[in-house]
Amino acid sequence: MGLDIRLPVGLLFLAIGGLLIWFGLASDPVLYQQHSLGLNINLGWGAAMAGFGALMLLLTVLHRRRG
Repeated sequence: MGLDIRLPVGLLFLAIGGLLIWFGLASDPVLYQQHSLGLNINLGWGAAMAGFGALMLLLTVLHRRRG
């Protein structure tokens, strides 16, 4: 059947992770000092989600080359 769920999942996580990274970089650092113990939560989780999305896309490419 040719349905590989890794491609849309990878694209979704990469897109949402990229948006969170952008928002984390563009937001005011004072906000994080007041509300989240000085941690930029959006930047951290955006990087984690973008990394997971990139991993899913890498697995899709490797699977297509092999088979």
